[in-house]
Amino acid sequence: MKVLVACEESQAVCIEFRKLGVEAYSCDILPCSGGRSEWHIQGDAVREAYSGKYDMMIAHPPCTYLSNAGARFLYPKGVLNNDRLAKGMEAKQFFMKLLNAPIKRIAVENPIQSKVFGIPKYHQTIEPYYFGHPFKKKTCLWLKNLPFLEPTNLLDKPESTKIAGNWFNKGGKERQKNRSKTFLGIAKAMAEQWGGQCEN
Repeated sequence: MKVLVACEESQAVCIEFRKLGVEAYSCDILPCSGGRSEWHIQGDAVREAYSGKYDMMIAHPPCTYLSNAGARFLYPKGVLNNDRLAKGMEAKQFFMKLLNAPIKRIAVENPIQSKVFGIPKYHQTIEPYYFGHPFKKKTCLWLKNLPFLEPTNLLDKPESTKIAGNWFNKGGKERQKNRSKTFLGIAKAMAEQWGGQCEN
């Protein structure tokens, strides 16, 4: 059985599946940073998703132009930013191609999205503090033939990832890439809870 982890350069989810003996591959237009290039496909994630090779896909499509956090850029000073809107519609098209890929089991992950793009409602929301990380960062999951992801290590008094100075919120060129990486506890839960689904 094969699992595609689309739009993942970190290989966090891919590696956790591999630890359980599942044949998983990360795929991204960027080279991988997880150190296992033999498990990485550098290229178009949509093309790979439509290749007919996979039994499951976990996808992390870019959220820059879809996220509700960036919605304020659509109407700077009350005027519609048509360029931003066009980029958001392009991102929606990419998102929907992954969501509708011809793969039996699919999970698509993204933050809360702006309603203006009309993307179907998610099935579940999760937080890093459900899985042992003391942070709040609401993440949505769109699921096809996969069960809800169950918490594995629920923590008390989580803090926002927006806390000044924490590793997650540092600036610089790598900020966006760092913020997009999957928390290890969530990656482990995906592999442990969904890995067995490949056999059904």
